[in-house]
Parts: sequence; C-alpha cells; structure tokens
Amino acid sequence: MLRRRYSSWTLPALVSLCLALLTWPATLRTSASATPDSVRLAARADPPRKDDGFTDVVQWDNYTIFLHGQRTFIHSGEFHTFRLPVPDLWLDIFQKFVAAGLNAVSIYIHMGATNPAPGVLDFNDWRALKPIYDAAKLAGILIVLRPGPYINAETTAGGIAHWATTEVAGALRTNASDWTAAYEPYINGIIEETRPHQVTAGGPVLAVQIDNEYSQSPITHAEYFANLEKQYRQGGIVVPLTYNDPGQRRNFINGTGAVDIYGLDSYPQGFDCSNPTHWSPVVTNYHDYHITNNPSQPWYMPEFQGGAFDPWGGPGYPACEVLTGPDFQDVFYKNNWASNAKLLSYYMVYGGTSWGAFPFPGVYTSYDYGSAIHETRGLSSKFDELKRQGLFLRSSPEFRKTDWVGNSTGGIPGFSLSNNAAFVTLLKNPDTGTGFFIARQTDSTSTSSISFNITVPTSKGALAIPQTTNSIVLDGRQSKVIVTDYTFGARGSVLYSTASIFFAGTIGGRDILFLFGDSNQSHEAAITFTGNGVRTRSSHVRFSSSRDAKEPTTVSVLAGSSGLVTIWDSDTQLVLFADPTTAATFWAPPIRQQTRETVPGFENFWQFGTNTTVLVGGPYLVRNATLEENGRTLALRGDLNTSVPLTVIAPPTVRDVTWNGQRVEGLRATTDARGRGGFLTGHLNERASIKNVHVPKLTGWKFADSLPEVKPGFDDSKWVTADHTTTNISRKPLFGDGRVLFGCDYGFCENHVLWRGHFNGTGSETSVNLTINGGSSFAASVWINDHFIDTVYNGNDQINTLFTFPNGSVKVGEDNVVTVVQDNMGNDEDSNEKSARGIPGFQLNTGNFTTWKVQGKVGGYRNYPDKVRGIMNEGGLFGEREGWHLPGFDLASAKFTSRELSEGLPSGGAGVGFFVTTFDLDLPTGTDPQFSFVFDGGEGKSGQAYRALLFVNGWKFGKRVANVGPQASFPVPVGILDPNGKNTVAVALWALENSKVSPSLELVVDAVLDGGVGRVATNNPKWSARPSN
Repeated sequence: MLRRRYSSWTLPALVSLCLALLTWPATLRTSASATPDSVRLAARADPPRKDDGFTDVVQWDNYTIFLHGQRTFIHSGEFHTFRLPVPDLWLDIFQKFVAAGLNAVSIYIHMGATNPAPGVLDFNDWRALKPIYDAAKLAGILIVLRPGPYINAETTAGGIAHWATTEVAGALRTNASDWTAAYEPYINGIIEETRPHQVTAGGPVLAVQIDNEYSQSPITHAEYFANLEKQYRQGGIVVPLTYNDPGQRRNFINGTGAVDIYGLDSYPQGFDCSNPTHWSPVVTNYHDYHITNNPSQPWYMPEFQGGAFDPWGGPGYPACEVLTGPDFQDVFYKNNWASNAKLLSYYMVYGGTSWGAFPFPGVYTSYDYGSAIHETRGLSSKFDELKRQGLFLRSSPEFRKTDWVGNSTGGIPGFSLSNNAAFVTLLKNPDTGTGFFIARQTDSTSTSSISFNITVPTSKGALAIPQTTNSIVLDGRQSKVIVTDYTFGARGSVLYSTASIFFAGTIGGRDILFLFGDSNQSHEAAITFTGNGVRTRSSHVRFSSSRDAKEPTTVSVLAGSSGLVTIWDSDTQLVLFADPTTAATFWAPPIRQQTRETVPGFENFWQFGTNTTVLVGGPYLVRNATLEENGRTLALRGDLNTSVPLTVIAPPTVRDVTWNGQRVEGLRATTDARGRGGFLTGHLNERASIKNVHVPKLTGWKFADSLPEVKPGFDDSKWVTADHTTTNISRKPLFGDGRVLFGCDYGFCENHVLWRGHFNGTGSETSVNLTINGGSSFAASVWINDHFIDTVYNGNDQINTLFTFPNGSVKVGEDNVVTVVQDNMGNDEDSNEKSARGIPGFQLNTGNFTTWKVQGKVGGYRNYPDKVRGIMNEGGLFGEREGWHLPGFDLASAKFTSRELSEGLPSGGAGVGFFVTTFDLDLPTGTDPQFSFVFDGGEGKSGQAYRALLFVNGWKFGKRVANVGPQASFPVPVGILDPNGKNTVAVALWALENSKVSPSLELVVDAVLDGGVGRVATNNPKWSARPSN
C-alpha cells in the first residue's frame, strides 16, 4: 500500500526529514506561524510545482494547488446563476458559501440562454458574467467556471443551444466542422467576458472546465476537447483547464484533449429519494484510483454529491434532503478527505429554480436538490454540517499537505485498533507530523453505535486513547477526525483530541481552539494550556494535569455536556467546547485587514487578503464584519429569524458591537482571564415589524379563454407552414407523407407548441393516428375542429394513439382542422440532445392532410420579443403570445371577465384559460423575505387532471402538473417579486379532460429575515405591443 502511494521523489524526501530545517509555505493564516517544539519536525521539500505553461500564478503539486504561492485547499460548492435570475441575490448566495467556510464556487453557464440564436450573444441582465465576478470578489470567493457548451445539470439539451440541435447537421460535441462553427462564437464570448477576471488579473476565476462528463474516444471527442482548449488559450485564458469525469473512466488524463487538472465526479448515494434512509456504502477505492491514474496532480472532485434531483411523480425534495442529509455529509465527505482529496466541490450547495424551459424532461421546476441552501435561500441542517466541516478545513493549514499513510485494514505504522467494526485512515502532514485519523464504521451504512480504543503514534510516543474515558464512540452513520500533534494559533498545541475541531486560530493576539462533540458521548483532548487563566467549573468536564507546566493537560468532557463551555480562559488562550448544534450557531466572518502580504485584488479573500476574524454566536447568519474606530467597534451585518443571545469573541480592544448599523445595548464582558477582554455577550432583538408581516389573499381574478385555435373561423394564415422534408434532429419521422413536424425545425424549441393539420372533409374520415413526442411526462390534447377528442399522458417521452373523431365532428366538403396542444418538457441530455419534439407520425384513416401549421413562442428563437426574461420564458399558448402574463397588459382589451381561479374553466371541460390578478406588498426595509406560491394547499398530487403555468410579474416560475406531482409549492425570489409594489400573477390553466378542475393558489411567507443582502432591484418589463399571431 505504501509502496503504491509514494512516487519516485518520495523516499529521498523522507530521508530529508532528519536533515532539513522546518519551513512553511508562505501563507497568511491565523494558525501557527511557528510550530511548538513538541511537534517540530524537519520539513520535507515540496515536490516540484507544475503549471499550465501560461501562468505561474496558479500552480500545483500532487497535494494541492498553489495560488499566488500559497498552498490552498479548494472547498467549493455548485451554484447556477441562471437558476436565480436576480443578479442582486448572487451576493447573498456567495456570502452564505463563505460563511460556511467555503472558498470557491463552481458555476455552470448555459449556452442555450446566452447564445439563443446563431450569431446572437446575450451577456445582458441575468445572463451577464461581470456581475458574477464582481459579487464573487466582494464576497471573497474563487470561481471555477464551467461554460460547457454541454453542462448536463438536468437542463434542456444539457445546456446546448436549442438552435444548434436543429441547425447543425454534424454530431454535437465532436470535431464536426458545423458544430465547431456553432459553438466557437459562444466560447469567444465567454473568453471576452472572463479574460479580465482571472486570478492572474486580480479576479476570482481560478480555473475553467472543458465541456462536461464525456468520453475521450472516439478521436472526434478528443479533438473536440483539444479544439476547445486551443480556443481558450488563443483567446487569453491562462488559468488551468479542468475536466470532470464520471464513473472513474480515466478520460482526458493523458493524450489528445487532456486537461491540466483531472477530476472525478461521484454520486455514491444515487438518486432514489423514495427510499431516503437507504444508504449505499462509501466508495473505498478513491485513493487507489487517484494514485494509479494521476498521482502527480492534486486529487480533485469537481462534483461530489451534495443532494439529489427528483423526477416527476417523485417524493419531493425534503426526501432528497434526508437521503443526503448531515449524516451523509459527515460520513461521505470525510471519506473523501480520507482519500486525500484536496479540491472538493459539492453539487449542489444551492440548487435554485429551473424556471421556464430550463428543465430537461426528467425534472420539474424546483431544483432545490435537497441542498444545504434551500431553493427559498433558507439555510438547512445540511448547511450547519457544511459549516462545521468548512471552518475546520479553513482553520487547519496543516491539513492542506498530507500524505496518505495507511488504513486500519492495510496497516498503519505504530497504530492499533481495538474493534474492527471501526475503520480508520491516517493522513499525516510530512512537515509538522500532524496526524489526522479519519474514523468511520467499517459498515458505513450501519445505524448502530460502536465504541473502540486506539493506540496512535505521536510526538510523545505511542499513546493509547482515550486515556481517561472509556472509549471513542461512533454513532450510526457518523465519522470523526481524531487529530494528533495539531497546532492552533501562534503557540497553541494539541497532543491529541477525540473531540472534533470547529475553529482554530488567533483572535486579537489570543490563540483560540473551539472543540465540539455530541452530548451523548464523552470526548477527550490533551492540550498544552498557556497563560494565566481559569478552568471551567462544569461538572461535565474533568482535568488531568501533568506536574510539568509545559506538558499537556488532559481534558475530559463527559456525556451530558451541552451548550457552550469555556474550558480554559487565559490572557493567551481560549479553549471552548460545545455540542454540534451550539457550535453551528457560531460564525467566523473574515474581516478585511490588509497586510504587506495581501495579494492585490484579493483584499476580501480569506488567506490571500486577510486572516483576521472574530467568532460570533447566535444569529441566523453573519454576512460580514469590520473593525471600526481603531478596533473599538465591531460592526456586524447579518440576518435574524428570531431574537437571540449574542456571543462575541473579538480582539480585546472591542468595546462596542453594532448589528446592521444599530448599537447592541447591554453588552457585557464575560471573560475571567486577567486583564483580557474580547469575550462579550449581549442580545439581538428581531424588529417587531418583522413579526407582523402578512400577505394578501389572491382574489379578484380575471379570466379569458386561451385556446381560440379550436374555435370556428380561427385564422392561422400567419403561422409557420410546416413543410420541411428533411431534418437534422436525431429521430426521423415514423410515418406520414414525408413532412417533418418537429417544432425546433421551425424555430419553436421551448415550452408549448401548437399544431394545426388541415384536410378537406369527405365524410369518410373517422380518425387520425398520431405519434406525439414531448419528452417524458409530457401531455398533448387533440381536437377535431371544435370537438375535444382526448389528452394523452403516461410518463413516456413519446405516445402513439388513434384519436377517433366524434360523430358529426367532420365537416364534409369543408376545411377541417386537427389541433394538437403539446407540452414540450425540454430536450434530453447526453446523446439525444437533438430531441424529436413534435409529431413524428401522422395519418388520417383515409386521405391526407393538405397543410400543417405550427406556432410556438412569438418570433421563435430568432425574434422573440422579451429579451430581458429571455428565450426560455415563453411558449406558444395564445395568452403567452399576446402577452397576457406581463405586467401592464390591458385585460379589458382582451375581454377578460371576473372569475375566480378556483372556479376553473367556464366550460367545465378540456381547454386552456388564463387567469390574472394583482396584489400589493409593502415589506419593512432591511429584510430578506422568502415567498412561495402554493397550489391546492400544498398537495403535490391532487388527482385533478390539470396542468398550470405560473407567471409572476411576467416570469414563468412554475409548471404545476396536479395529477403527477410532486411540486405544489413554487418559491419565487424578491427581484422577481416586488416586496414594495404591485405584483402581477397569471396562471395558464390547462384542463386535460372533460371534467371540472378547481385549483387553488395562495401566496405563503416562508420566512422574513431581519437583515438581508441589501437592496434587490426588480427588472420586470411591462407589456408592449407584439406582432399579431
């Protein structure tokens, strides 16, 4: 095992441990700038650093990347700005990432939204990249940019522009010349927008990913990657190029198209949210896979499971949150650490909303993903676990460089384990000797508790731990990091700890160690206390001290301890212990404080711009902190969801604290240390006005029919004639007369598309055989003239049905029309991006259709009118084409009448109608309101045979399928909603059968937080005249 792990430079370097002097990589940090004598070892020389040949600002060795010469653990999460089309809220998400201890964000860019038509690049409004980069710099977070063109992401066509699926004859994602010509302008646009914002120029962009999850063979795939890489380099992208490989397939490590840094995607828990308590075992070969395939690169996981997507008819995202909950994060994320991964990104940390036409057919509107941050932008219990891990990683620079030494199965030198039900891996820093023993249960799926004892090598020799308590306990589905020879702050030293580390560093010249552990377990740490101070008097804490003051004191925290306990409080040190829930109420916001080592442009970034922080306990969220008035005042900004006690650990100069600009009254010092301040308590009060927020009931609806296409005399002469006989779409027509009836071939690639097939009636026509393709879980309703025939929906992507004409429905000697209302659920991903949405087969029982007409969104993908909301927003329903969903439309001009939504369609049968109402909101300033529109009292699958489109101020923010589910609640963010003005809500109601439907809709307050990110602008263009259709 050890022989496999070490590369050719390792053994000589190990010899140097006995010869070299201690050195540290140049880095700004709060932890030890000098290692205590008790754990001082000779430093091993770093392996030679590599770079991409274009810049040395970003380098790497087999451990980590280096940014501006500083070794860096990349701890990242996924966020897609197109799923939150409110640029002012991107800072909100970035601030939450940083508050959780993350230092990077992975961002997909959607080609289909940004490059909506050939030759059209739209980097305006929510599609802009510069506001992403600006917000990231302000928050202090690095970006791994992933612009595709293919991104997967459970989005239509995997992100590839729809127009390319119909206009490109060659194979997509290959070196085909017409595909190259199609994507190159888009990539050039990405380059132009991104080049000035690379880390080499003081920007946040650390790396750019090439395409997404692919195969290196055949050679056409590899050359496609090589072409993309060449284009980026020629355009001035100098940061490393990366790749995410699914399923350990070894693609693009070497050979044509190989990237600078290879990464592995892994979703070990799968996506069956219907069985959320069923676990798959952890993957045990990550480390071996890495050292076998790319040992000279850092171990990178660009996508590790952070949640799960949920399909139509699924159990809903709360179940996905359970499937990948805090226990999953605890075990599976630390299993990644145990494989020595040093670049980690979780997919997703904030999922958001697949509004409009963004989803691929397998998912519904919500993309909550069971993430750490909910779709509403509220924080979950998964966020707490992410923060407990994130602050440990941020606090532990010794963890950035570790050797994989071994595990309890293969053997660890000097290590023994009392119970094989536990599985332990040792990572060791070769410079300092710090050991990280990562423990889990051998059966990682077990829900039973186990206990064990271990003997570990330390700077004091072999130690059996714990020494004063009975054993180390692992509850079911739990993992722990047991440290040895761990340093904290400038002089702090931990010989070992079975308690977990939440935070370690220096605050105001005092070394801080914050430990935590479950209240139902005992915990132990051997810490060298310094300074003049006092110990806790808690009955749950015991001390065992050596006579030598320089030797560590063994601290035992007994089961039953809860809340915050001050273990040791001196003029030089503060040691705290808390249960996990209490620990998660604390925040450690970076405080901008420039030093001579600050990297220009990175003033807001932890490690590169500042290492000054404070600890703040109590608030729902701390967004940022500053020291003002020469350090006398600590100014905090953040959110409250209730009134809370406040705990602040700050430099001793701090005498006052402000919260969102208001002085915290009743602040008092609580430290017992002689002559030391900086341990303050107070109380934060939620404003009374926040508690009294109410929203209006949605009443006063106005109604108009939205299916005039089935009424006698409807004129479709301005519609597009569907007369193509060839197509580039993958599936070809199945039967008919050779005409191609695929919507995208006529410019109508998204959302609802209507078809009208004309024939001259002879009296012998009795039926039409149609094959309709709309993507899985689609529906299509069919009429002959003004007679409803049937609606088809069965979960499949394509349905063949014989539609029998009702008696008397065919007009002999006249023009007859078969009308099809089809719901396009989006294009497939992977190899079927060129999806055949439309009517692949059509045949009357006798005779032929004379003409087919087709209509989707006004203007199609080349000339759609709503450039702000963009190409994905609208479809082909009559009300959409007229703009009835937009604010400011004159309802009287379209003869809307009063009718409540709950009354359904006047006919009581199949059809489509538009319901519109308005309501006012007037929320207190300085708040972050979170709202949802809820159908049918929240019942996901109500049994009513209807589909509905929800428009809020013109934005299509929901597709409700009441007879399939599961989604009934549709979060809509401020910026789409106006919290201090008039709002327009419209519902396009599609009754699928000849039975009455009675939907209900209410606006619900999910939360109103006292605080928020600041002013959030709205950009909801009003109705203006459109071409007739």
